[in-house]
Amino acid sequence: MKHKSTIALISASILASSAFATTYSLPMAMVAAEQAVNAGKFEAGNSTFLLNGEPFVVKAAELHYPRIPKPYWDQRIKLCKALGMNTICLYTFWNSHEPVEDQFDFSGQNDLREFIKLCKENDMKVILRPGPYVCAEWEMGGLPWWLLKKKDIKLRENDSYFLERVDKFQKAVADQVGDLTIANGGPIIMVQVENEYGSYGQDKEYVGNIRDMLRKNFGDEVTLFQCDWSSNFQLNGLDDLIWTMNFGTGANIDQQFAKLKELRPESPLMCSEFWSGWFDKWGANHETRPAADMIEGIDEMLSKGISFSLYMTHGGTNWGHWAGANSPGYAPDVTSYDYDAPISESGQTTPKYWDLRKTLAKYYEGKKLPAVPKTIKPIAVNKFKFTEVAPLFTNLPVSKKDENIKTMEEYNQGFGSILYRTSLPELKNGGVLSVNDAHDFAQVFVDGKYIGKLDRRNGEKEITLPSCKKGSQLDILVEAMGRINFGRAIKDFKGITNNVTVQEDRDGHKFVCDLKNWEVFNLEDTPEFYDSMEFFPIEKFTASENGRLPIGVYKGTFNVGKPSDTFLSFESWGKGLVYVNGHGIGRIWEIGPQQTLYMPGCWLKKGENEIMVFDIVGPREAVSEGLKTPLLDNLQVQKPLTHRLEGETLDLSGLKPVLTGEFTSGNGWQEKKLDMPASGRYLCFEAVDAIDGKDNAAIAEFYVLDENGERLSREPWIVDYADSEDVKSGNRSADKLFDLQESTYWSTIPGDAFPHSFVIDLGGNKKISAIQYLPRMESDVPGAIKNFRVFVSPTPFKK
Repeated sequence: MKHKSTIALISASILASSAFATTYSLPMAMVAAEQAVNAGKFEAGNSTFLLNGEPFVVKAAELHYPRIPKPYWDQRIKLCKALGMNTICLYTFWNSHEPVEDQFDFSGQNDLREFIKLCKENDMKVILRPGPYVCAEWEMGGLPWWLLKKKDIKLRENDSYFLERVDKFQKAVADQVGDLTIANGGPIIMVQVENEYGSYGQDKEYVGNIRDMLRKNFGDEVTLFQCDWSSNFQLNGLDDLIWTMNFGTGANIDQQFAKLKELRPESPLMCSEFWSGWFDKWGANHETRPAADMIEGIDEMLSKGISFSLYMTHGGTNWGHWAGANSPGYAPDVTSYDYDAPISESGQTTPKYWDLRKTLAKYYEGKKLPAVPKTIKPIAVNKFKFTEVAPLFTNLPVSKKDENIKTMEEYNQGFGSILYRTSLPELKNGGVLSVNDAHDFAQVFVDGKYIGKLDRRNGEKEITLPSCKKGSQLDILVEAMGRINFGRAIKDFKGITNNVTVQEDRDGHKFVCDLKNWEVFNLEDTPEFYDSMEFFPIEKFTASENGRLPIGVYKGTFNVGKPSDTFLSFESWGKGLVYVNGHGIGRIWEIGPQQTLYMPGCWLKKGENEIMVFDIVGPREAVSEGLKTPLLDNLQVQKPLTHRLEGETLDLSGLKPVLTGEFTSGNGWQEKKLDMPASGRYLCFEAVDAIDGKDNAAIAEFYVLDENGERLSREPWIVDYADSEDVKSGNRSADKLFDLQESTYWSTIPGDAFPHSFVIDLGGNKKISAIQYLPRMESDVPGAIKNFRVFVSPTPFKK
């Protein structure tokens, strides 16, 4: 939609309403007059937002319509209104709306227009966040995978192809809802430009290009804003946009807005993402955040007239393969996006909800809050057995042949798994197979026998092969999990991204072979592909030596008397994807912490329901049942969550620090420079004591600068050692030092005595000139470090 003036805007509204006028025999003049009356304005005033000229404090609930079953949209919006909110804040996920290039989908679960109209019907304003990048722990941050078919593409930059595709998407969104802005009498009061770009780079020209697209497609009347963190919002802040801050519960709110108030004393203040909880990752503890911290922060903001959006008020579910992954490193997210939010994944009101409602009632202009709508009562489903299985290796599709390894994207495959097959040279003494790199979970077979797995989360790239004859068949089955959704690593190719080699020691000489001539089987993640396989009665198969049934697709049915929500248990299964009645309800992985999948009752049938599971590891038992409550906090991992082996103690005796210093008290980044650059691969940071005198050290983020004063890439960083990590009361392990999230932090176990140390493997020999340290965000800065020492070494420190 292109609106160049108020006259053009009203004209467009008249045209859009002609069908309405014709159907109901209303004169066009009456329609135009009604829309002119309904037209409104939202803008930045003097230290406040103005809605139709009156002060307006935004109390927004973040909801993502694709994460909520469409039949439940209205109920979830009403829950937010009853909580005391006046606005719904939402992302649009580009990859969900344009799954195939130039094929846009705004139907069913993707019906953006219908969702926004429901917001209006419930008298809720809307903040639209159309990206193109959204993060949101969503696959590739919302960017479509097919962009990666152009291997040299530059994402979120002034790449001509990328900008061309963004413009087409933004226009498609505007064609759907551009007439629902407040200037047209609709509920959309603001539209966001890009998303947290300061955490990605510094490029005002690019951000300006996204702004210009939105103005072109939504019209000059729309109010635009950009969000970032208090530490980086100046990098890309545009003069003609409203600036908002993102931060989490417990943060020092005055400090978060201090720089903005200095630069723009009369600007309205808004926390555009107030993080109420956090997301879960496979193989880590379930995340929670105290309700008291959330409520205290919201109460303080409202008492000061500060607007906010509560991220998340209701998280919902990463259906199918839509869950993303965090970076540096690779940390895939679970299916549930419960987020420890006031409204649970399945739409239940939590204790957080009721406590927050009491606080928000104080700020409801003296009126009584709306009644809380009824929630859905979950049901149990009796345990049921799966009856059929289609073993994968006897159901492979037609293969493709290539001399060299290619990624999934090069085969026009976006999701699922891929099998690479070739022949091995003779290995009399066995050998070492190097897979560079498997994205994301690879299993290795020789002549059909399982050898082992390579898990990208753990940086695993090598596996030992047994002795074998020339021509032995090598199979590498790679499952693609969610693409990275944060930081520079969002350009995340799937399958095997480089090459595969095998090496063997032969009479004192190293034999290395770069494997070629691959046969490739593309295993798409679609119910149609799985259903096309040949199935057999499950009784024909017995468990293997490791106690598992075959890798493959399993089918079964279960009966429901009266459909309602339930939580399907997969505690006896391995790893894979689940479909019920054709709906992809998510990923499963035995390591947890999530052991059930939310099954909306609106997608169930009275009587028989069909279920299909593709298990790439193989279940121990092919059974399931429906529970009344979810299992989101059941971690089953062998690898410790900490980075210190039993009996290890760091030995720094005789070593000279390259930097000795003292941090000052307070929030915000601090930088300490070395007297002269030092070189090494391993960096040890030793905290000698804390500013508050207590036995606790904490760091939110940590950077190392090179000889030119530039931040080193943290993508290859690995925690080699940490003397103390609090993983019992929260996920506060040392990898939080460099997870690109300022609201998470490494913390030692309270009471563990100083000094405290961690060692980082920088991934190669680096020249270091300085360190940067960010303490926790709270006003009292718990765990703030005072005196410290830094050591650098080309080899690992002694333990």
